[in-house]
Amino acid sequence: MEKFKRFNNIGGIVSFLIAAVVYTLTLEPTASWWDAGEYISTAYKLQVGHPPGAPFYQMMGRFFSLFAFGNVENVAYMINFMSAIVSALTIMFLFWTITHLVRKMVGGANGLNQKDVFIVIASGFIGALAYTFSDSFWFSAVEGEVYAMSSFFTAVVFWAILKWEEQQAETHSIRWIIMIAYLVGLSIGVHLLNLLAIPAIAFVWYFKNYPSVSRKGIIYTGIISVFLLVVIMYLIIPGVVSLAAKFELFFVNTIGLPFNSGTIIYFLLIIGGLTYGIIWSQKRRKFLVNTTFLALTFILIGYSSFLMLVIRANANTPINENNPDDAISLLSYLNREQYGTWPIFTGQYYNSPNDPQNPAKDGSPVYIRDDNKGRYIITDKRTNSISNYDQRFTTLFPRMYSSQANHIRAYKSWGKVEGRPINITNSSGEQETIYKPTFTENLRFFFRYQVGHMYFRYFMWNFAGRQNDVQGHGGIQNGNWISGITPLDEMRLGKQTDLPASMQSPARNAYFLLPLILGIIGMLAHFNKNYKDGVVVALLFFMTGLAIVLYLNQTPFQPRERDYAYAGSFYAFAIWIGIGVFALYESFRKKLAANVALPLAVVLSLSVPAIMLAENYDDHDRSGKYAARDFAITYLNSCEPNAVLITHGDNDTFPLWYAQEVEGVRTDIRVVNYMLSSGDWYVHQLARKIYDSEPLKFQLTPEQYNKGVNEVLPVYDQLKARIEIKDIINFVASDDPRSKVPMSSGEEMNYIPTRKMRLPVNKEKAIASGIVPPYMADSVVQYVDWDITSNYFIKNDLMLLDFLANNDWERPLYFASPSSVSKTFDLDKYCHLTGVVYKFIPVLATDFYRGLGGVDEVASYDILMNKAKWGNLNEPGVVVDPESARNHMMAKQSYLRLAQALLTKGKNTEAIAVVDKLIYEFPNEKISFDIYLMPILDIYYKAEATEKANDFLRTMAKVFGERLGFYNQVDPKFASFYKEDSEEAMMVLARLMSIAKQNNQQSLIKEIEDNYTLPEELKGIFD
Repeated sequence: MEKFKRFNNIGGIVSFLIAAVVYTLTLEPTASWWDAGEYISTAYKLQVGHPPGAPFYQMMGRFFSLFAFGNVENVAYMINFMSAIVSALTIMFLFWTITHLVRKMVGGANGLNQKDVFIVIASGFIGALAYTFSDSFWFSAVEGEVYAMSSFFTAVVFWAILKWEEQQAETHSIRWIIMIAYLVGLSIGVHLLNLLAIPAIAFVWYFKNYPSVSRKGIIYTGIISVFLLVVIMYLIIPGVVSLAAKFELFFVNTIGLPFNSGTIIYFLLIIGGLTYGIIWSQKRRKFLVNTTFLALTFILIGYSSFLMLVIRANANTPINENNPDDAISLLSYLNREQYGTWPIFTGQYYNSPNDPQNPAKDGSPVYIRDDNKGRYIITDKRTNSISNYDQRFTTLFPRMYSSQANHIRAYKSWGKVEGRPINITNSSGEQETIYKPTFTENLRFFFRYQVGHMYFRYFMWNFAGRQNDVQGHGGIQNGNWISGITPLDEMRLGKQTDLPASMQSPARNAYFLLPLILGIIGMLAHFNKNYKDGVVVALLFFMTGLAIVLYLNQTPFQPRERDYAYAGSFYAFAIWIGIGVFALYESFRKKLAANVALPLAVVLSLSVPAIMLAENYDDHDRSGKYAARDFAITYLNSCEPNAVLITHGDNDTFPLWYAQEVEGVRTDIRVVNYMLSSGDWYVHQLARKIYDSEPLKFQLTPEQYNKGVNEVLPVYDQLKARIEIKDIINFVASDDPRSKVPMSSGEEMNYIPTRKMRLPVNKEKAIASGIVPPYMADSVVQYVDWDITSNYFIKNDLMLLDFLANNDWERPLYFASPSSVSKTFDLDKYCHLTGVVYKFIPVLATDFYRGLGGVDEVASYDILMNKAKWGNLNEPGVVVDPESARNHMMAKQSYLRLAQALLTKGKNTEAIAVVDKLIYEFPNEKISFDIYLMPILDIYYKAEATEKANDFLRTMAKVFGERLGFYNQVDPKFASFYKEDSEEAMMVLARLMSIAKQNNQQSLIKEIEDNYTLPEELKGIFD
C-alpha cells in the first residue's frame, strides 16, 4: 500500500510537470482575442468585468500578476501562466482520479502486486496525458480565460469526493464534504460549470452509503442531486443577493435608514443564524443538520468573493460593467439581465405571434439609488415588458425560438421545417396563415444542430480529429471532425486528401479514432467491472456535456466555436481512456503471458497521447503570437491625442482595454463600445475622467440617462427642414409636454421629431483642435448633414447625438467601422480612413465608399508604413488563428485602399511600397491570397511595377488554379457543396487572364492554360 501511494504521488507530480512544461512552452505571451483582454485587465487592477462576474479568478489573476515585478508587458504572460498551472493541476487530479478508479477495478489496495501497481499508474498516466494534449483543453490552458480554472475546480471536487469515499469510515471523513462545499463556493467566483459535478458527487455518496442499490434509491438520489443543483444555482447564488436587495429596500425606503443599512442588517442576521445553527446542532449532536449548516457556511464563504465586485464598483474603477455597487444592482448583475432570457422547458417558436387576448405582462420595476432623496427610486416600471405568446404557437422543449431572420433561415435548414398551417387574426384584424413548426421538426433541429453540430462535433474534434480551425456552419469544407481514415472521412465529407496548399490548415489533426476507441473500451470495461463507478463517471460526462446543450438552447450562427464549454465532458471521457489501458491489459492477459500483455497494452495505449501531442502541438503553440495586442495598439496609434474611438464588438474593444489598462498605451483615448453604451452605467462612466482621457461632454443630465429613462425614442418625421442636433437634444431634454408622445400604458416618452439632421461646423475650432488636418483645411463644409433611416433611437444613439451636439469640434472622433452606426448616423461620407480607423472630418470624401468612407492618404501612409504592427503573423513559426485570420482582413483592406488613393494622386512609388508592405505582412504562405486582393494587380500594373504584378498574378493563379483542380476531382455527390467556390475560382482565373491580356502579358496566359485544368469555355479566349 505504501509503495503504491509513493508511486501514485510521484505519477501525479510527473503528470503535472509534463503538462506544466508543455503549456508553458506553448503559452501566449500576451492577451488573446475575445474575453481574455477583458479578464486580464480586470484581474490586473481588480475591476468589474461582464456579468455574472469572476471575482475569485480575478483575485488569483491579480496575485499572479505580481510576479511580473512591475513589467507591464509581462502581466498578461503571468495571468496566462496561471491558466497553465491550474490546467497542469487539473491533469494531476485527473491522474489521481483515474488511478483511484482503476485500483478499485484491479482489487483491494493491499492486494496489489508489482504488475498491478504498474498498470494502475500507466492507466492514470496515459489517460491524463490524453487530456493534456486534447484540443479544447489545451486551447484554454494557454490563455487568460476562466475555463482553465473552472476545469481545475471540476477536477479537484470530483477527486475530493473519491477521497471521501476512500475514507468514509474514518472519524473525520466529513471534512472532505466540507472542503467540497467550500470549493463549490469558490468556483462560483470563476464559472458556474463546476456546479454540474454535483449529481455525480451525490451518486458517489449514495453508492457508498447504500451498497444495496435500488431503483427507488437511484430515483431519490437523482432528485436530491438536481434539487441541490437548483438550490445553489437559483436560490443561493441569486437568492442570497435577492433577499439582501429586499432588506435594503425595506430598511431604506420604508424605515428611512441610510443606504446599505438593510444589507448590513441582512448579513448580520445570516452570520448570526448560521453560527447559532452550527452551535445548536453540535450541542444536540444532530450530525446531518450540523453538516448541512457547515456546508452552507463554507459555500457562502467561498461565494463571498463577489463582495470584491461591490467594493470595487464603489471605487468607480475604469472598467466597471453594470456598476454593481449595491445589493440591488448586484442582483441585476448576477441575473445577467443585459443578456436577456431564453426558453428551456416551455416557450415560443420563432414565428409565435403575441396573444391578442392576453397582453404582455409587467416585469420587475427598476430601482436606482437617488443620493439627493436618500432612497431608491423606480426609473422603469417595465410595463408590458414580458411578451405573452399565442399558446397555439408554444411548445414543450422549444429549440427554435429566436425571431432573428438569419436564425429562422438556419432553423428551417437544420430542422427541414415545412410547418403546419394555423390561421390567426393579426393585430390589424386581418386573417393570416402562419406555418408553425411541428414538434418532430423541433426535435430534428435539436439533434442535428444542438447535439450533433454543437456538441458531438466538438467531442469528435478531441478524440477523432479535426478538419481545420475555420468555423463551420454545417458545410463539408470547414470545422468538421475527421479521423484520418480516408474511406470513413470521404463517406461523410468527400475528398479530404491532396488538398491544395491554400486549403491546408495546421489545425488539421487526425488521430485515426485511437483516443475514441480506447475511451469506448474503457467505458464498456468500467460498466462491466464496476457499474456504480461507471454510472458516476457517466453522470459527470452527461452533466458537463449534453446537459449544457439542453440548458444553453443555442441559436445558429454562434459568434465563435463553443467547444471550450464542454471541457468537463471531455475530462470524463479521458477517465475512460485511462481505464481503457487497464481494459486492454485485462484482455491481452487472457491470451498472453502477463509479462507480454502488460508492455503490449501500455505501448499500444501510449500511441494515443503520442499522436495527440504530435498532431496538436503546432496549432496550439501560441508562444510567438502577439496579434491581439498589436492590432489593438495599431488601432490606438491610428488616433490623434484625446480622441474618442467608437468600437462595436468584443474583438475591437477588449484588446484595446488590455493595451490601455495593463500596458498603459494611449490612455488619452476614450474607447467607447457602442453596444455597451446602451446601458445607463456606461454612459455615466463616459461622463467621468479616466486616466488622461477627459469626460465626454453631454447636455442631458445623468438622470436622463438612468436605467428605464430614454431607453427607446421613436423617430417621427414631423419637421421637414433640417434641424441642428443641438436643438434636437434641447427638445429631448425639455420637460414641455409637447415634446412627449403618449404610450399605451398612459406614460409619456421622449421622441426625435425629424429624420433630417444637421451639425454646424466651426471651421476654426476644427482646424485648431487637429480634427481637420492642414491639407484638408480648404475643403471644410459649412454643415454636416445626414438623414436617419431607423425608426427609433436607443440610448447609445442618443448618447452619440448628445456628444456630437456638445463636443463643439474639440475632440477628434473615430469609428472602428462607420457602417456600425449608419442607420442613425449616416456619416460615412465624412469619415476618412486613418490607419485602420475612420476619422470623422467635416470634409466630403472624394474617394468615398459606402460604409467605408474615404482615405486620408497622408496620415494613413505614416501609420500603416511606420507604426502598424500585426503580431508576427508573417513569421514561419506563428500559426494564424481563426480570429487573427478574420481581423487581418481589416488590415489588408486598409493597405489596399491606401494604395488605390495614392495611385489616384499619381504617387506610384508610394502605392507600390504600400502593396509590398501588405504582401510582406500577410504573405500567401501564411494567409492564402483571396479574391479581395485582386485590386493589387491593377495597382502594380498602373504603377508600372510589371514584374511584381506578374509575380502576384502567378501566385493568384496558383492558388485558384489548384483549388479548381481539387474541385474538379470531388465526388459528384459532394459537388454542390463546392459550386460557389468552383465558380469563384473560374471567375478569378478568367479575370487574371483578362488582366494579363490587357497588360500585354501573353506568356502569363499560356502559363495558366498549361499549368491548370481549365474548363473548355476558358481555353483560348484570351489568346
